Amino acid sequence: MYCLGMSEAETTLRGNTVLIVDDNPQNVELLVAYLDDLECDLPIARDGQEALDMVQQDPPDLILLDIMMPMVSGYQVCERLKRDEKTRGIPIVMVTALNEVGDVERAVEAGADDFLTKPVQKLELVTRVRSLLRVRQLRSQLDATLAEMKKLRGEQDPPPNDQSAS
Repeated sequence: MYCLGMSEAETTLRGNTVLIVDDNPQNVELLVAYLDDLECDLPIARDGQEALDMVQQDPPDLILLDIMMPMVSGYQVCERLKRDEKTRGIPIVMVTALNEVGDVERAVEAGADDFLTKPVQKLELVTRVRSLLRVRQLRSQLDATLAEMKKLRGEQDPPPNDQSAS
């Protein structure tokens, strides 16, 4: 097995898309500033419905999702995306000012992959984003390898479920 060195792992994050979903412009500005060094694409949705529309048009590699938003809450966005076979593999990090145990439990029940409490610390955010993007890349590689193995054996395999190849 081959292990990526830190500098090589960093360059593999280039070209990834991290969708930032928050209705507060100051929060968006802070998240963009914190993630700027990762060289990822950072599209922004200002509410839950806009996020759902953007994900359907061009699925991101990861979503940073505020919970308390007008019209469609972060919980509802997360639940809808995790129910949809085309989007359920996208890691979702709930980023919120809510910090009660019940809030975390509800986020997990909605399907969130991780949870950060505002004010977000840069090191914590960047570390979790890097980690979740690497896991997604490894999952994509594993799926491709398994599909190739089945193909070599002559087995039929449905198209991969991962959206990172789109």
